[in-house]
Amino acid sequence: MRNAGKIMIVVAAALSIAACSPHQEPSSYPPGDGPTYPAPNPAGVSASAAAAPTTQQLKPCTADDVKVTGQFGSKPTVTIPDTCGAPTTLLTEDLQPGTGPAAKNGSQLQVNYDLYTWSDKVDQQNSFASGAFPLTLGQGSVIQGWDEGLVGVKQGGRRLLIIPPDKGYGATGNQSIKPNETLVFVVDAVKVTG
Repeated sequence: MRNAGKIMIVVAAALSIAACSPHQEPSSYPPGDGPTYPAPNPAGVSASAAAAPTTQQLKPCTADDVKVTGQFGSKPTVTIPDTCGAPTTLLTEDLQPGTGPAAKNGSQLQVNYDLYTWSDKVDQQNSFASGAFPLTLGQGSVIQGWDEGLVGVKQGGRRLLIIPPDKGYGATGNQSIKPNETLVFVVDAVKVTG
């Protein structure tokens, strides 16, 4: 009889716990999916006031806002600021003026470059370890931002190029470059002929 009483207490406790547990049924949504509900609005704050600032809400950066360290011939370090937005026009700045011939459309160039992406500030690729990259300026063999932004660079010079998406890889992106990405290049003009 004592055992029957203990069993009854255990059964009653189990039923009480089961009654308090949420009922679960199989979902027709894949894991991580399902209906979403808007977050509550604390103290009547408007959605626009509560939103964190984005690149589009900031004033566009200038070339001077992007910090580059390192000398011609060595891989640079680039610091892209958070205090201003991605420029919407092509920006160029000679970081170290060259003393050789100036590039013009049709010139043959050999350049070293380092590419950073604006949105994530990641160093994507560079040619400093693998050797200079050859190109003919103004022939469409490179992105438009290079064809336009390297005009006038002198042999021995280092130039900063900030290239908006429409003069870079555009809406399609390219390999690890996201669509509509602003590109930041530091380019060393190793050789300019023609």
